[in-house]
Amino acid sequence: MNKHYYILLDTETAGNLQSPLVYDLGFIVIDRKGNIYERQSLIITDIFGNPDLMNTAYYKEKIPKYLINISEQKSHVTNLFEAKTILKQLVEKYNIRAFIAHNAKFDIKALNNTMRYITNDKVRYFLPYEVEVWDTLLMAKNTIGQQKKYYKFCLKNGYITSRGTPRFTAEILYRYITNDVEFKEEHMGLSDCLIEYQIFVKCINLKMKMKKVLYKAERGVT
Repeated sequence: MNKHYYILLDTETAGNLQSPLVYDLGFIVIDRKGNIYERQSLIITDIFGNPDLMNTAYYKEKIPKYLINISEQKSHVTNLFEAKTILKQLVEKYNIRAFIAHNAKFDIKALNNTMRYITNDKVRYFLPYEVEVWDTLLMAKNTIGQQKKYYKFCLKNGYITSRGTPRFTAEILYRYITNDVEFKEEHMGLSDCLIEYQIFVKCINLKMKMKKVLYKAERGVT
């Protein structure tokens, strides 16, 4: 294949920020131009099927929407091992160059933590070791974040941290890219992927030197 293909993923979690557990894994297969080849919304039954755990989900009010999506076959219910197999098959099918996520450290931590939770620590890592992990948060800080107009946009709209620096959430970056300050992120895996891949494409198109690799290939992710 002459093209480079990537899997961009997003997770929604229960538990807490220290020990997040994935109940929603959304992902898309894309190229550098933003063409989408495959998309999936996977509901992880190991967690979603546990009412006590789902009661700790930050966005638990969205559970009825998930149930509708499942009934309409917009989302597929599976377990974490099946999700791992699906991703592995896509890696082989497209010769995937990298997994991508916004604030990828959290998503990878959540996936690993969930794997360890359901296997009693017998299986420790979710993603294949041989594929790099890229972070659009790093990419955006090194490209979009270097533009004066982004700082002015954040200053105008109150997207500034207590330290006086611009914020780089996916929602804010997408508002900047689309010039739509009313946009609200849905905080559901697949729908969030469909905005975050546009951040990736924007960063690539700026053709600036940037840091993007969170974990190099053949390195265990922790």
